[in-house]
Amino acid sequence: MIEKIEEYASIYGIPIMQKDGISYLCNFIREHNIKRILEIGSAIGYSAIMMASVDDDISVTTIERDVDRYNKAKENISLFNYDNRINIILGDAMDINIDMKFDLIFIDASKGHNIDFFNRYKVNLDDGGYIITDNLSFHGLVENPSLAKTKNQRGIVRKISNYITFLDSNSEFETKYINVGDKISISRRKYE
Repeated sequence: MIEKIEEYASIYGIPIMQKDGISYLCNFIREHNIKRILEIGSAIGYSAIMMASVDDDISVTTIERDVDRYNKAKENISLFNYDNRINIILGDAMDINIDMKFDLIFIDASKGHNIDFFNRYKVNLDDGGYIITDNLSFHGLVENPSLAKTKNQRGIVRKISNYITFLDSNSEFETKYINVGDKISISRRKYE
């Protein structure tokens, strides 16, 4: 069934995590015994479903602002019978208030707002939890900005580069980068 979602994403040009990236993320969730996940950017529900499928006692709260993607995600979540474990919220992640704590916050939404999402939701991170962000390579353009062809691409590359600088200089969190998929960061709060 998951192949149908991958095929749909491919046909309609909906960005979902690359296979090695989602595989790494699911292994990370398993190895670190993560149970409560907040995802910023549901798209069509692919990564939420993949993360929930790691273990029966994992719950995912995911936020999507695009109505069509939200509806498709709801449909996909229902196909997997995950309605009771994946709570999808329609709205802009910058306007949503969540008071729960999570073991993992996964940022995979508008690249220009990574810093805003990080700062807004770090208060929802449980002690010892992780913030993981996807697409830090942006198809190799962050490492080779001269290959960016359009003004929009150059803007996204600049914003992702700013986010990486933000992570590297963040005194509250320690971050490492993993070259899987489109490159991810794993940030964890520093403790004295």
